[in-house]
Parts: sequence; C-alpha cells; structure tokens
Amino acid sequence: MRNYPERSSVIDLRSDTVTKPSLAMREAIFKAEVGDDVFGDDPTVVKLEMIIADLLGKEYALFVPSGTMANQIALRSLTQPGDEVILEKDSHIFNYEAGSASALSGLQLLPIKGKRGVITKEQIEAEIRPEDIHHPRSKIISLENTHNRAGGTIFPLDEIKRIFKLAKENNLKLYLDGARLWNAVIATGIPLHKWAKNFHSVSVCLSKGLGAPIGSVLAGDEEFIKKARRIRKMYGGGMRQVGIIASAGIYAVENNFNRLIEDHRNAKLLAERLSELKGIKIDLESVHTNIVVLDISESGKDVPSVIKELKEKGVLVVPFGKTKIRVVCHLDVTRDDILRALEKFKEVFES
Repeated sequence: MRNYPERSSVIDLRSDTVTKPSLAMREAIFKAEVGDDVFGDDPTVVKLEMIIADLLGKEYALFVPSGTMANQIALRSLTQPGDEVILEKDSHIFNYEAGSASALSGLQLLPIKGKRGVITKEQIEAEIRPEDIHHPRSKIISLENTHNRAGGTIFPLDEIKRIFKLAKENNLKLYLDGARLWNAVIATGIPLHKWAKNFHSVSVCLSKGLGAPIGSVLAGDEEFIKKARRIRKMYGGGMRQVGIIASAGIYAVENNFNRLIEDHRNAKLLAERLSELKGIKIDLESVHTNIVVLDISESGKDVPSVIKELKEKGVLVVPFGKTKIRVVCHLDVTRDDILRALEKFKEVFES
C-alpha cells in the first residue's frame, strides 16, 4: 500500500476546499460499490442522492461535480433565455462563475447590494419587473447561505420566509445556493429541511467544510430533477462509475457534519485575536461560521506583500479585495494550528 506523506507544517487557511481525504474516507472510497451513473445504476450515487434529498426534505436529488455546475443547472432548468435572476451583488453566482449564467443560459443577472450578504423582501420587491415587452422577465430569486464574500454570514430564516411569500405571490422561483448551508445548520441548530422548505430547489456542497474531495448535490421535486439530469448531461456532467467519489460524500455527511462547530470556534478565536493586532480591522459581528475577512487598510501594508510574508512563514491565505484578506477554518486545521498562525500574523503586523 502506498505510504502517504506526513501532515504538512504549512497552515493552509486559503479555503475549506483545500481539505484532503482522511484515511477513513479513503477506505470508504476503496470499498465503494459502483455502477454507471448515467444509466442510473450506481448504487452508491443513488444512496447519496437519497440521503441528501431526505435531509433537505425534497423529493429527489442529483449528484454533480461542482457547486458552480449545480447552480448553473438549476438556473437553466428554471428559466428561458432572456429571463432575469435577482440576487445579491456579492453572491457566488454573480462573481465567481465566469459569466456562465449569461453564456450558457442567456440570462440577465440583476444584483442588489445587501448587508452582510442579506437582501430584504422590500429590496427584491422593488426590482421585480412588471409585464412589459421592453423588460426581461423576472424569473428567479437566488439567495446564498452561508454567504462567502460576506464572511460566512447566515441569511436569517425569518427573512427567507418573507422572501418566499413574495416569490409565491409573484410566481417566481426561489433558489438557494447552499454550498455552505451545513455551516448555517450547525451555527443555528435549525435543521436542513427547515431551511430548504422555503426554496423550490437547493444545492449543497460536499467538498468544502465536509471534506469530500469533489461534488455537490442539487435537490428539488421530481420534475425539476428530471430536467436537471438532462442538463447535467448537456453540460458534460454525466458521470460513470462515480460511486467512488459519492462514497466520500456519504462518509463526509455521516462523519464530518457535526464537527463543523470546531471550525466555527477556531474562526471565532482567530477573529478575536487578529482584531487585537495593529492595523487589522474585522467586523466581529459578521463572524458567524468558519470564515474571517480582514481589512488591513490601516496597517500601511499592501495585500500581496502580506500574503507573501505569511507564505514565507508557513501560513497560506488569499486576497479578498484591494485591502482585504480571507482566512477559512476547516477540518485540516487544528486549534494548535490557529495559535501558530496567530503568532505568524503577529510577526508580520507588529514586527
């Protein structure tokens, strides 16, 4: 059997996507039953889809390679070219999906600036298009929970319910990019199905905080998933003996879901200690889950230089704007790693 290298001394805080499969997860992968998923006969994929559908309280689910594909399949399944999607300005769909909503589905995106990633019913209501041949048709309201660019913030359930009512009254579909919805569940104690019941369709990611190497799952009713399966094939996402990676997703859900609280605690500690350093500003009230965003504009330092200095000291982070840096806690980062990282930050900002 191949010997895997010992754990790196580098503390990687770039994202919760950098996690590596544990030996136990690799064992699950090794033992996975497989079939041909395009024919619908991979038993491990079917099991994963049933697990996620049940957790979200939806009829069916579909395993896809990535969160971006899940989002784009959902948008394509619910719209026609020329339709408009209302969403928050800093959302993943608007900023990090290479313009695919317009390129693949002919959609127009209408961004609304929110507060900590949250847009209100009133803001959305003001942007819904009246019936007019000059306008695109308002078709979907898309929300993101937790919100990446806002720093892992949680979209309040009460506001979601108000937006759901608005969508229903205006014959709009409400879609949730729930890549990190798992984190919202752990932070609030509100189960997945109570979040998801307000949405026509929902996607969740397996390869972020849960630690699987690949994959997201899209869930909805039977008609939606039937159409989504066809579009997945159209987009090149039809996979074959994919139970190998679906098994990692099952392991992740069963073993790594509840432990997300550790990442939240580590992020809180990191945020509180970093905010004490000269030149670093953090909105502590926005640290809801596992992401921390640092504003270093008052430090006299520039982002590329800070990233370079930290990397030389064994800490990896990413730029998040002209004056901001993002750090993310995950299952491959321990409390001791956080304490070591804090020392390195202190060396960079107070030396």
